[in-house]
Amino acid sequence: MADTEVSVDVKNLGGRPRKYSTPEQLDEAVNNYFVFCKDKENGEPITWTGMCLFLGFYGRQELDNYQNYDGFSDCVKRAKSLVEYAYEKRLVIGDKPTGPIFALKNFGWKDTQQTELSGPNGGKIEVDSTMTPSEAYQRLLNG
Repeated sequence: MADTEVSVDVKNLGGRPRKYSTPEQLDEAVNNYFVFCKDKENGEPITWTGMCLFLGFYGRQELDNYQNYDGFSDCVKRAKSLVEYAYEKRLVIGDKPTGPIFALKNFGWKDTQQTELSGPNGGKIEVDSTMTPSEAYQRLLNG
């Protein structure tokens, strides 16, 4: 059997090339988005979807996918934090918090209340099994 050399070109293993080949390019594009939004003539609010479209992506998921590429995770986290910060500012400054509250929930914020029940002086709740539910409730209220 003769020795045969096989040449393999690994330049492109398939798929579409990335829009940003380095984290620095992505950071610069994110900064350009904020400059664009802060320009009074544009009047564009800072949003996650707005940023994704400005960066040339077809949707939010495409930018989210960049977190999986080597070196890009911090860039995407920073971009999300900057947008999240803009929503936070709108909560404090704006007169209609409903939109920013909804958007922040998509960033993992929660609108919850926690209630803890305890017996007298913070102790255990003791219930006499011979009491009716109404009597047990009155006992909790009166201590």
